[in-house]
Amino acid sequence: MADPRQDRNAASARPLFRMSTWNEAKFVTEALRTETVGGVLLLLGAALALIWANTPWVDAYQQVRHFVPWPGGQALLHLDLDLAHWAGDGLLAIFFFVVGLELKREFVAGDLRNPRQAALPIVAAVGGMAVPAVIFALINMGDRAALQGWAVPTATDIAFALAVLAVIGSHLPLGLRAFLLTLAVVDDLLAITIIALFYTDDFQILFLLGSLLPIAVFALLVQRGKTWWWALIPLAVTAWTLMHASGVHATIAGVLLGFTVPVAARAGAEHGMAEHLEHVWRPVSAGFAVPVFAFFAAGVSLRGTDVGTIATDPIVVGIVAGLVLGKVIGILGSSFLMARFTRAELDEELSWTDLFGVSLLAGIGFTVSLLIGELAFGAGTDRDSAAKVAVVAASVIAATLAAIVLSRRNTVYRRLHERATHDADADGIPDIYQTTPQQQERNS
Repeated sequence: MADPRQDRNAASARPLFRMSTWNEAKFVTEALRTETVGGVLLLLGAALALIWANTPWVDAYQQVRHFVPWPGGQALLHLDLDLAHWAGDGLLAIFFFVVGLELKREFVAGDLRNPRQAALPIVAAVGGMAVPAVIFALINMGDRAALQGWAVPTATDIAFALAVLAVIGSHLPLGLRAFLLTLAVVDDLLAITIIALFYTDDFQILFLLGSLLPIAVFALLVQRGKTWWWALIPLAVTAWTLMHASGVHATIAGVLLGFTVPVAARAGAEHGMAEHLEHVWRPVSAGFAVPVFAFFAAGVSLRGTDVGTIATDPIVVGIVAGLVLGKVIGILGSSFLMARFTRAELDEELSWTDLFGVSLLAGIGFTVSLLIGELAFGAGTDRDSAAKVAVVAASVIAATLAAIVLSRRNTVYRRLHERATHDADADGIPDIYQTTPQQQERNS
């Protein structure tokens, strides 16, 4: 006789990497589409920088990077920055504002609001950051200055990862893509915390407190449903300026502003303000801010450099090993343990090979890794250049390995994609999301 407890466990177990509702699937699909386009632009920006920095015209590239638009009199607020710093401190604030909106939505209305659903990506993200950091620290043990870069291999670049999927034509199931997106969002939250706690110099409490006032006014306006750009943008710029002057990395202001935006839709509105602002600003972030940052950050010149010396540099080895090996060990290992602990099972027709490929994709740590490298070692220093070489090399290695692993499963992915998009009654909702009355009610 069958054990009724086993039947109940089987019935209650939620398969891993399955999209729960059509509304969630639509939102994830739109977000991923924008990030994919942005990832292609990021690759172009980084490639242009690398090519230019390794030509006889490298001095022109450096002159552009170090051009200071507003020199002299603005030193009080530390705004006499060159273009490279404006890209890292200024434009990336837009990127982190979108991250703040994503985080708010995920915790209020997305998968992270449900502890059972949130557990896997959170644990995977923590494992995927802890193991690379430990690997880097072990390799650089004894060099206190090098250990400042322990956080460089902890980040995941979702735009770059999705661009790789677009290039190889992978039909990776939406559930796995959503897992990668959610993991990257949690990863960004942890990276923001690391930046705020470990990479803050010359802290000025008065400026930090001053930055909270425009953030509070911004919050008051958005909570009341006001979308006055002529008020919100100056408030955001003021908050950014004061945060930058405080010594805390100015991108933190973007995250805090994103956290203030309400997620729930107001009466009579189809979408909440967080979703609306994310729809407006995500293309700016993915299509402009991040590619421009990549252009200014990725231009490392290897002319006249001993490649063998770079390849054996402990900083380079630690970052490459952390991103390529550490991410896989951390994400795949913690996910496997979570599945065993919760007795969850993979969705049908998926295998642990698929998660192995996704874990390799998470080893692409471009944007935030480059930013942390600059904060850890100082922009333009020899160690920063070594870190950039390592991040680029690790990202290319991880992307290549992920492409090989995932391409071998494309036949299965195409079949799953056809099933997930089949809409026999042509009502705009794929049949897979209407298999039960309960799902139809949630999708309505």
